[in-house]
Formats: sequence, structure tokens, C-alpha cells
Amino acid sequence: MLNKPTAAIFVDVQNIYYTTREAFNRNFDYNVFWREVEQEYSIEHAYAYAIASKQEKQRQFHHILRGIGFQVKLKPFTQRSDGSTKGDWDVGIALDVFETANQVDTVILLSGDGDFDVLAERIQQRFGVKVIVYSVKQLTAQSLIDQASQYVAIEDHLLL
Repeated sequence: MLNKPTAAIFVDVQNIYYTTREAFNRNFDYNVFWREVEQEYSIEHAYAYAIASKQEKQRQFHHILRGIGFQVKLKPFTQRSDGSTKGDWDVGIALDVFETANQVDTVILLSGDGDFDVLAERIQQRFGVKVIVYSVKQLTAQSLIDQASQYVAIEDHLLL
């Protein structure tokens, strides 16, 4: 059997959660996603970036992600002085992608956030990696879709 190309997976959990809820009122099926990727790639790294929570359901979800094979990275919500909250992993994801891209053939990013378009472009130029983006198409920045080597719209078969 031929060796599979290697891949690193980076999941913007909040983005995937909120966009699949908004577009489909359903949740993303991480098990089906993992099985699909595993058929084509040797998964060398897999990170899921989420917000730390004391809610039992969230903690169970993080445990499920770990069971699938993801390293779950948690960050607390930031409370701003005006009372609003922010939970954003964009810089952390970008740094991890940049530090990992030279170790694999393919970077798989699950996010529709247009802030990642420059990252996708840069790692393709710098490291020659393929960049596959998975997201909810109608809630994804066109600039990110355009920068991806391959784009996969999250549709029915990837939803619970």
C-alpha cells in the first residue's frame, strides 16, 4: 500500500459550532469528518481550539473530541471592561498552523473566518503545503475559499 500524504487538522470549534447551528440548526459530526480525512491522509497533528467551560455538556464534548484523536486547546472567555465577553483563538490557531505547516503535506482548517485567508496564502507560498478548508459555505468569507487549495462545504453528511 502506498503511503498516505500527511495532514494536520486545525478546528476553530466556536466558528464551526455557531455556523452549523445558524445554517442548519444542527451540530458538526466530528467522527464522520475524522473517518473521511483518515481514509486519505495520515493525521500527524489534530487540534481543536475551544473555550473553557464549567458546563458539564461542554466538558463532555471536549472529552469526546479527545477520544476521537484531537488535542483540545482551551482558553477562557475574556471579560471586557464594558461587560461583553470574547473567546477568540485566531492568533493561537495561526501560530500553530505556521509552526506545523512545514511538517506535513496538507493543512486542514475548519473555519469560515476570513482572517485566515492570509495564513492560507502564506503557508502555501512558504511551505508548499496544500490547504483544505471545511466550513459552512454561506457563512464563509469568499477570500478564504479563494485562498484554499481545496474547499469542502459542510453539508448534510457532516452533520448530526
